[in-house]
Amino acid sequence: MSVLHPSVGAGQRVVVAMSGGVDSSLVAALLKRQGYDVVGITLQLYDHGEATARKGACCAGQDIQDARRVADLLGIPHYVLDYEKRFADTVMSGFADSYMAGETPIPCVTCNQEIKFKDLLEMALELGAEKLATGHYIRLEQTSSGPVLSRACDAVRDQSYFLFATTRSQLERLMFPLGDLTKAEVRDLARELGLPVADKSDSQDICFVPKGRYTDVIERLKPGALQAGDIVHIDGRRLGRHDGIINYTVGQRRGIRIPSQEPLFVVRLDAGRNEVIVGPRQALETTGLVLKSVNWLGDEPLEEAARQEKRVYVRVRSSQPTQPAILTCDEDGSIKVLLSDGQQGVAAGQACVFYADGSAEARVLGGGTIVKTLKSGDRPDGGGKRGADPVRPAMAERTRRSG
Repeated sequence: MSVLHPSVGAGQRVVVAMSGGVDSSLVAALLKRQGYDVVGITLQLYDHGEATARKGACCAGQDIQDARRVADLLGIPHYVLDYEKRFADTVMSGFADSYMAGETPIPCVTCNQEIKFKDLLEMALELGAEKLATGHYIRLEQTSSGPVLSRACDAVRDQSYFLFATTRSQLERLMFPLGDLTKAEVRDLARELGLPVADKSDSQDICFVPKGRYTDVIERLKPGALQAGDIVHIDGRRLGRHDGIINYTVGQRRGIRIPSQEPLFVVRLDAGRNEVIVGPRQALETTGLVLKSVNWLGDEPLEEAARQEKRVYVRVRSSQPTQPAILTCDEDGSIKVLLSDGQQGVAAGQACVFYADGSAEARVLGGGTIVKTLKSGDRPDGGGKRGADPVRPAMAERTRRSG
């Protein structure tokens, strides 16, 4: 395997973001072996005092020590940078605000975009590096027409869902050496190279939630976040009380604690009224999405692709397969995605990632943050219900036109 990049030759400097895990440690080892001038940097992102004894927490005290051990073994310089304030202000605070707004945020996307591929990349360039390399599982090819991002060959480990927001200019300066490897191959190579973290457990969950209870973090960051309110059926009936909307997510069934002859699910969260809206499973069905902060990596301009109602494949959860969809826009220019098969339990704040096709190694075309979900019968202007479903007939009509 070769991770050499045409524009970065042996002897040139590459900064490796070393989290202390096996993936980034192997990246540093491979680049060192191939003759790069490797510098390791570990980010201290949060107060790790409570998390140091918890397995599966990245960027904590033990991880910093592990990264340092690997750097010493490889004979490369290693620095620990204190990014706690930046991380708290950008990632943790935004995470709490999003939950309080009734959304389901993905802090890893924000961390990648604002901390690792912005602040850390800028630091790497200040250190004279040509590239910043990470242990993410995704493939990146630098072509004559620009960088092309694709899903990793290991479908289970593919991290394209969390990297859709990476811009073209950032991709010009990034390296992802593990995109063509499986996790088993990574561990085997780490053992061959004698890395002390070869069998270390992978990080899990949200790194700054040491006990797995995100509501505790939100309460600490935003005192008063837990405010009681009403649980309301979609037909308008008030069924009971809740102890804070941050305790609920769209699609949730357990924990509602409302007696009912039919199973009830959280359909949406109304932060303005501090209400949890519940209903039957079919009320979860989503036929379209309105997006914000769209990052586009396709060949044609985003506006052109949307006007031409480009066929794409999308993923709205990292653990789910892609599905066919149509990328389009409203007259005001807002970007929408029409889902051919529909999707249940989609929440504002989640990501919708675009792919060129449905293959396991498809090209990533970008994505955006879901700001609104469209249900069967929603008006295009969002003005409530009417008898017809504007989304599915539109899908059918576009299929006939292009067939």
